[in-house]
Amino acid sequence: MRRLSRWLLLGEWRAHPLRAVVAIAAIAVGISLGFAIHLINAAAFNEFSAAIKGLSGVADIQVRGTEPFFDEQIYPTLAQREGVTVASPVLEFDASVAGQRTALKIIATDAFRAGYISPDLVGLPAGDNIGDTLSDDAVFLSAAAEQWLKPVNGTIDLQIGTGTLKLRVGGPVPGARAGQRIAIMDIGAAQWRFEKLGKLSRIDLKLRDGINREAFKAQLEKDLQSQYPGRFRINQPNDQEQNSRNEGMSRAYRVNLTVLALVALFTGAFLVFSTQALSVIRRRSQFALLRVLGLDRQRLLRQILIEGLCLGIAGSAIGIAAGYGMAAAALHFMGADLGAGFFSGVRPQVHFTPVAAAIYFTLGVAVALLGCAAPALDAARARPAVALKSGTEEAAMSRLARAWPSLACMALAALLSQAPPIFELPLFGYLSIALLLVGAIGLMPRLAAIVFRFAHRRWSAATAGKPGASAVITLTLSRLANASGQAGIALGGVLSSFSLMVAMAIMVASFRVSLDDWLQHILPADIYVSTASGGATAGLRPDEQALVAALPGVAGADFLHTSDVSLAPARPAVTLMARTIDAADPARTLAIVGELAPATPGAPPVWVSEAMVDLYGMRPGRRIELPLSGKLHPFTVAGVWRDYARPTGTIQMRLSDYRAITGQQEASGVALTLKPGAKAEDTLAALKRLPFAAALEASEPSEIRAMSMKVFDRSFAITYLLEAIAIVIGLFGVAATFSAQTLARAREFGMLRHVGVTRRQVLSILAIEGGALTGLGIATGFVLGWVISLILVFVVNPQSFHWTMQLHMPWRLLASVAGLLLAAAALTALLAGRQSLSGGPIRAVREDW
Repeated sequence: MRRLSRWLLLGEWRAHPLRAVVAIAAIAVGISLGFAIHLINAAAFNEFSAAIKGLSGVADIQVRGTEPFFDEQIYPTLAQREGVTVASPVLEFDASVAGQRTALKIIATDAFRAGYISPDLVGLPAGDNIGDTLSDDAVFLSAAAEQWLKPVNGTIDLQIGTGTLKLRVGGPVPGARAGQRIAIMDIGAAQWRFEKLGKLSRIDLKLRDGINREAFKAQLEKDLQSQYPGRFRINQPNDQEQNSRNEGMSRAYRVNLTVLALVALFTGAFLVFSTQALSVIRRRSQFALLRVLGLDRQRLLRQILIEGLCLGIAGSAIGIAAGYGMAAAALHFMGADLGAGFFSGVRPQVHFTPVAAAIYFTLGVAVALLGCAAPALDAARARPAVALKSGTEEAAMSRLARAWPSLACMALAALLSQAPPIFELPLFGYLSIALLLVGAIGLMPRLAAIVFRFAHRRWSAATAGKPGASAVITLTLSRLANASGQAGIALGGVLSSFSLMVAMAIMVASFRVSLDDWLQHILPADIYVSTASGGATAGLRPDEQALVAALPGVAGADFLHTSDVSLAPARPAVTLMARTIDAADPARTLAIVGELAPATPGAPPVWVSEAMVDLYGMRPGRRIELPLSGKLHPFTVAGVWRDYARPTGTIQMRLSDYRAITGQQEASGVALTLKPGAKAEDTLAALKRLPFAAALEASEPSEIRAMSMKVFDRSFAITYLLEAIAIVIGLFGVAATFSAQTLARAREFGMLRHVGVTRRQVLSILAIEGGALTGLGIATGFVLGWVISLILVFVVNPQSFHWTMQLHMPWRLLASVAGLLLAAAALTALLAGRQSLSGGPIRAVREDW
């Protein structure tokens, strides 16, 4: 039996290698993409977590503020607390680098205390200059930071306000990880040089041996909350809350990328199904003969499942190997963030993970087995006496034409699309899409029968009594109307690939157009001025703001200040933006969504992004408290606005309220509105004449939009790649399916040749059939893709990234891909038809003698 099984398998692959290759390739592509993205994400996240752990050292407890900085007066209280052995103060901030949009992370410590807790945060003085460790003008650079900054004469230039601070490079930071751009300074020097006297970012605590860390943490948290409400966060390094914060920054992005990668695998499942179904139909009489000769049903079922299993094993093995290579190449050329910017500052190395490889390998094999399950069951159930007769092929897949399972899948999909997210992920949304695909593909035989029988009836009625009517069209419609089961199999691959491509194209186009519209709405000014450097130390002082506002031609100056606040221990910090907002008409400067709510007395208004509603429940009219200047202050949520820049959440408040509470007068940027008739060129020329103009960068709205769209395209580059792969797989699937179906019909074409149909007419029949089937698949796939895109746009994206968007149809792209599919189907049918007709009519029908 093993020899028979091997002979059946290898004989089928030798007879139709293209079908097997395409099915294996589809599985391999899906597995390789999914496994590669998993390896990249795992490597990046592990390296990111290791870098954070290195900065924490062996600290048992960390005390942080809900604001970026807090008063250092809390330090003696913590250092003298019972059970604390060492308390190490840390000042951490992103310093602006002159002429660079990327900031340099500076970590300032007390070297004598940091050496006990976090030795990686101690610089190594060059030569014998050990005094540089405490010098007020020395900074220690990691290897990646030194390579990036390229110190000139041993110094680097950093920006404070609009001025320049020159610091001397005192030596390296041996404990920094590869790719980590950090600088180490003495804490006193950093507080003085960067105008942060009396400020700290965190305090690392090392406890005595035998102290219960959980109990200590709980009591400390309780004491600080009672003395300083809402001011501090207590955590253990790399605990669940910190890991949750790290994961939360990129989890939705990583999961969505993995799902997009598995689209190719999902399409591969239907290609395996069509490959095995057509193979079973073609070999139906052979299997019946084997049954007559003594092969029982279980062995026949096992034989067909083995064929699918071999496809799955081959595809999965190739996919695992290719995925590892793709991950290594992507980390080398694209970085760990795949263009999205989540894991900047790390340089991970790919590591093969056997558990993940086994999971993806099993997934590929399972997909292949599921794809061939229905054909295998049908072959095992077929009666040998009936299957031996020619012309029973259409009855082979009759069970698949049942409508109720497909309708049940689609009804369940509709219900699941309304379900809430699980773990802040749209898992039910993904399941809804899968059920929609399964249901739609299951209905294809029934739909093909309805459409083509209707077309056949209309054609027959229109040509009745007309002897000159086209025999080619008559035969084509008759074939399609009476062989809807095989037509449905052929349409499965077309429908799955094209509908998913349509859905992804609509989703990406909708996001892109919505982003462009959003930028136009939030950029109403004529000129936008910001510091030329990234980071938190650059900005405009009050006297400089006055000079900018007094520039010729300026009618109004809207200054902006940004900072971060922590509202939940397990979530990343929220961006707080203070700017000039008209409380009576906030929609003039904000992309307001929904209704507005009036502010309550004693609680100034704030406007929150859509993410704040999903993550924190901040709905209009709700009273909230925000930590500002060391205290909790009440505010009223006056409205919700759309923000495509920060999925972790943003709060906007009036600049006057912010300054009244905090006393901070600095601004990080300004939007200038010009007087009627004023020219932007004149204002920009006057701006360049200011004494601090070298530290500023001015842009017009069109330039900001162009740069933002460029960033969008770079972030979605991997999505575009996955979309292109789905299109290519769809094209190959169409070619393989129609080729297999055409070659399996050699006896039918031989009979047509016997009754007088010419070779050219047979080829015309095939071309029209291919075009008609693909046209129906495209039309159905477009409708299905549009429905799936509704789930992606209005369910998956809001649940993943917490923002909404408008639907936009990329007609040109969809028409181009539809044309490619039509051309591929017609061309494949013609080429396969020429091959099937090459044997002559007598040879083609000899099996029926």
